[in-house]
Amino acid sequence: MEFRWNEWNLEHATRHGVGVEEIESLIEAAMPPFPEDIGDGKLLVVGQGSGGRYVQAIYVIDDDGALYVIHARPLADHEKRRFRRRMR
Repeated sequence: MEFRWNEWNLEHATRHGVGVEEIESLIEAAMPPFPEDIGDGKLLVVGQGSGGRYVQAIYVIDDDGALYVIHARPLADHEKRRFRRRMR
């Protein structure tokens, strides 16, 4: 997978304390039902990043196939519980 990072998405995607490596590992390790199409060409991935914490990331796929991450953040406790139930 090729990720495209620039000043805007680096600042926007990491503002909640989720690093680039964690985001990339989350997306690369996505297991069904993820990535989930959430509309407008956006894809959602929820799971554990390289650091083991539960995070979510939203990205789009550019015309050349590169993944452009637009948002990432750690999950709240209630979201972690919902995710674990969903993945059973």
